[in-house]
Amino acid sequence: MSAPTVLVVDDDPGICEALDRALRLEGFSVSTSADGESALATTERERPDLMVLDLGLPGISGIEVIQRLRAEGHDLPICVLSARDEVADRVEALRAGADDYMIKPFELEELVARLQALLRRRPSEVSSPIQVGELRIDPARRQVRLGERELDLTAREFELLEVLARHPGIVLSRAQLLEQVWGYTFEVDGNVVDQFISYLRRKIEVSGSPRLIHTVRGVGFVLRP
Repeated sequence: MSAPTVLVVDDDPGICEALDRALRLEGFSVSTSADGESALATTERERPDLMVLDLGLPGISGIEVIQRLRAEGHDLPICVLSARDEVADRVEALRAGADDYMIKPFELEELVARLQALLRRRPSEVSSPIQVGELRIDPARRQVRLGERELDLTAREFELLEVLARHPGIVLSRAQLLEQVWGYTFEVDGNVVDQFISYLRRKIEVSGSPRLIHTVRGVGFVLRP
């Protein structure tokens, strides 16, 4: 099996060099880009398995890189690695389509663990459609409908909703969702689950649609029609 390829996008040559060396020692194949334009071109040319992306890039910002990749249908996992530690920055990146967000300075061991977790994203074991009330999920087509309305979801939002829909009426903890959706088998901040639940609710509950995803305080989340 060939080594998974990681594209590191950062305008700091020191960080690119350090990550290149460290990730190769962990068994990854590494490419680097110093700006958004070259990151987009390299993604088209090399089709990496993962991307580690800084937000503060010259020219095209990291956010725009994410938006353009997602608009063009690229589904590679993107881990943002940024010195921006405000909640608003994290929310903006995740809404744009990033899969994870780490703040500089960072521990290399945790970054490697998160990248390995992102690689463990599993395709659906069952391709048959899932029906919960008026919610219908078609894993084969990656399509979600609520009644007559089709929901426009990011890859991560789709995976989270699918996991919840496969266990209707069952409360899933943040740790369970982190493992089943993100592939994390180690302790991380569970707030990312809450953020993605919030995104799903905004898309589901438009036009007065009733709440499907409920919070069980102190436990986790459950999908009920």
